[in-house]
Formats: sequence, C-alpha cells, structure tokens
Amino acid sequence: MKEKILLAIVDMKLRNAWPVEEVIHEMTELVKACQGEVVGHIICPAHPPTAATLIHSGKVLEVAELARVQGAQGVVFSEELKGVQQRNLEEALAVKTIDRTQLILDIFARRAVSLEGKLQVELAQLAYRLPRLAGHYDDLSRQGGGIGTSGPGETKLEVDRRRIAVRIDKLKKDLLDVTQSRMTKRKKRELQHIPLISLVGYTNAGKSTLLNTLTGAHQATKDGLFTTLDSLARQHVLPDRQKVVFSDTVGFMRELPHNLIEAFKATLEEVQSADILLHVVDVSNPRYRHLKESVDQVLDALGALNKPTILVFNKIDRVEDKEELETACGRYGNTIAVSALEKQNIDGLLRLIEKELGGRVVAVDVAIPVNRMDLVNMVHKQGQVEAIEYSGESIRVKAVVPQQLAGLLEKAAAS
Repeated sequence: MKEKILLAIVDMKLRNAWPVEEVIHEMTELVKACQGEVVGHIICPAHPPTAATLIHSGKVLEVAELARVQGAQGVVFSEELKGVQQRNLEEALAVKTIDRTQLILDIFARRAVSLEGKLQVELAQLAYRLPRLAGHYDDLSRQGGGIGTSGPGETKLEVDRRRIAVRIDKLKKDLLDVTQSRMTKRKKRELQHIPLISLVGYTNAGKSTLLNTLTGAHQATKDGLFTTLDSLARQHVLPDRQKVVFSDTVGFMRELPHNLIEAFKATLEEVQSADILLHVVDVSNPRYRHLKESVDQVLDALGALNKPTILVFNKIDRVEDKEELETACGRYGNTIAVSALEKQNIDGLLRLIEKELGGRVVAVDVAIPVNRMDLVNMVHKQGQVEAIEYSGESIRVKAVVPQQLAGLLEKAAAS
C-alpha cells in the first residue's frame, strides 16, 4: 500500500524561486519515485522564516489539521529543515516529517545498485544526518519502513557523533579505493587521445536512452526521476572514423543537495574532464527552460559551465507545437533537436559532434621501420586501421589516427 503524503510547499519569497505550481509538480514526482501517494498540498509562507519551525505557528496548525483530514502518514516540506525544526514540526504534526533533501536521498538509496553507488548514497545520507543528530536518536533508531527511512539510518548509526564520523571516514576511504579503477581508465584514455563526451541533463531528460541509441549500450531506462545513478562509459566510432567515449552521468536537479554533489564527486569528475558536454533537455516538458537553467547552475558549481557544449533538445516525438520547437532551437546556440527513442536526427547529432571536435583525426598512409611495432600497437588502440602490410624492412600503415599519433608515424617514416 502506498504511503499517503501531504506536501508542505514553503514559499520563501527571499530568492529567485521556481513558480509554486512547478515546485508542486516536482515534489509530486519525487514522492511518486518513492512509491508514495500525494493526498494534498498546502502553501506555507515563510517570509521571514522562524527558527523553531521554519513556518509560522498558525500555519503549523493548518498543516496538522489538513494532514489529519487527508489521512496523511507523512508530511514532506519543499525546503530543507534544520534538525530542531524537523523535530519540532514532527511533534506538532504528530506524523513523520521530512524535507525535500531527505526525499531525494531516499530515492538514491532505493535506486543505488553498484557498490560505488551504495557507498556514495550512504555517505550523502550520513553527512546530511550528522549535524541533525542532537535530539534525534529516536528518529534515527526508528525501525519502520516508508519514505525517508531507506538506507543506514535505522540501524546502529545513532550511537553517537563519533561513530558516525568514523563511518564517514571509512566510506570515503572505500570510495577512493573503488574509484581508482575509473581513474586508471581515464588516464589511459587521455594518453590515447580519445575524446570524452559526457551526457548531462536534468533527471529524466533521456540521457540513458540517448546513450543506448548512440552506442548500442543496454543501459536500463525508465520514465521517472533518478533512474540511473551509476555512470556508464561506452566507446564509439564516429562516421569520420574517430574513436570517442560517451559517458552517462547521474541526472541533475534544481538545488541538488550539496551532500549528494560531494558524495558523487568522483563520478561527476567525468563531467569536469570531458572534451564535450551533451546537455540533454526534455523539450517536450513545458518547463524545459527552467530545467536547463537548473543544470547550468550545477555545471557552474562543478566548474564545467564553460566547456564546449552541444544543447540536445530530446523527445521531439512528443512535441506537437513544431513552431515552439523551432523557437526553442533558435533561442540557444549550438543546438540540435532529436528523439533518442525514435532515433530521429541522430546522424545530425553525430555530425555536430564531429564538427565540435574539429578534425582531431587524420588519414595516414606511411611506411615505418619494421622495428616500430610500438607504433603499430598505438594505431590499433587509438585509430581505425584500414590496412597494415609487412614487407622487408618496413610496415605500411593505412589508418585514421589522432593528429599527434600521425606526427609520430610520419617522423618514424622519415627516419
């Protein structure tokens, strides 16, 4: 049976917030991702916010009454709550009370599959809970299920701050060990001069579907928020015979919890080291401009906003207003409209990627000394071989290779 949730939409009016109706939509989708059912919502002005409960006491009473009438088993606040605020609200509302950050962490806990993903999620959860530990031993030891309780908090982590801090240190060490393999692969790829193209975008923009379409990968896809947590990299050969690596990343979201960004830092380094970003946007979503801006904010926080970027408007098969689609494409530079699911305009995207890479590969037809098998091995690893012929004291190599390797081959041929 789905857990009944009441949404408390906090209207701060102190910053450039999303429209209230968009916040309600997003919060509803987050609850659905946790297998919950939204039974209602209430707008809670908080300008200025109060130290004890964030919202004012009169509004707390209204939330409590609405939760009782709707039979809600929990209340989820759209703004992050401090530990004392969460405790006070839970006492006043007499039902489980969590915030948006906890909701997102819960989704990640449910979706984590790989060892690295599970370690990252647990680290984020503990980093979130540590400053809220005081006075919350009863909450942390709660054994029941439901939204906001997935993960490590319901076992023995409530003992004290020191033990949680020790656990956090252990998780960081384990994550470092697990990510060494990816770092080694990244260095190897860089030495081979194979460009990295990283797919980024708001959660549920269709990045995994696009990766599957581009590379023939079999990444699991599903219509929902944060369905992919584990990064996936696949090598591919572009039509101009240049080898590249496409990398999928965890989906972004507006005001993505800082603890999540810190915990997934190693995974997100793929974005920082990318040669090109494919910023995938669900153009069928009426809020697509807000979604793009939210991703840009996360990229800015990662120091990757100014990287060469292709804006990929995805899901054009769902767009009925073609004029609006043309307007959207004309609004931004270096943009292309595709349907990853229906494989529409994928060839155009590949050509745009080739153009962005700027001809980093060249065709060579050279004869190198027979004792330079090291260069032949490099050609196989870094390029696309057309023919290799062995005759006497030379090896004739016909291939498409990175420019730097072409220089080495020509130098060897002239020696």
